[in-house]
Amino acid sequence: MARMNAECGLGVVDLLEVQPQDRVLEVGFGPGVVIELLSNRAREGLIAGVDPSREMVAQAQARNAAAIQRGSVDLRFGSVEQLPFPDNSFDLVYAHGVVQYAAHPEVLVNECHRVLKPGGQAVFQVYNRISWLNALSKLMSVGLEHDDAPVLLKFSIGEFRRLLTPFREITIVPERYPVKSRLHGGWKGAVYNGLFVGTFNTLPRSLVRRFGWHLLAFCHK
Repeated sequence: MARMNAECGLGVVDLLEVQPQDRVLEVGFGPGVVIELLSNRAREGLIAGVDPSREMVAQAQARNAAAIQRGSVDLRFGSVEQLPFPDNSFDLVYAHGVVQYAAHPEVLVNECHRVLKPGGQAVFQVYNRISWLNALSKLMSVGLEHDDAPVLLKFSIGEFRRLLTPFREITIVPERYPVKSRLHGGWKGAVYNGLFVGTFNTLPRSLVRRFGWHLLAFCHK
């Protein structure tokens, strides 16, 4: 049976209020898809990024070559726990799907806080330890995507909030609830698609909201 899949966070980008003149930093930008979307919004500002994978940096630079040549995008190879930018540099810091892979997540969060301008917003996403997917993976003995990574952290809502204490204002939103999937076959797939998904989604959302697989945090400095 395939690993249970964590969904991409591109939908979160639609929630970001990016102005044309903003300076935005993406921490852990991968192939640069979000960088491309953000650069189309902040045409008068700067979209910067740091990623610890040389392969991802190369892919992202190729995808955003025209914007890099214009000087509106700046993508760098480097540690996400030691950001190569001065204090108070950015209006928005976006770190979706990177905190849970950091050896020292508190250092990463502190760095994001450091480079953010006063009044600026940081957006983080982590995996929810007390979630439907984490519980189901253990019950059905199915591995989660990336569970063979050197570091894979999961947080309760309370643990996540404590990690974000450098910020003055924190809103945490659980998301990612079960939907039918073609990734899972056999009797486990039949139970998941035929029984679990339907049963879970008939429950009042107010009762199950806290068990979303992703935790999003919208923070202000």
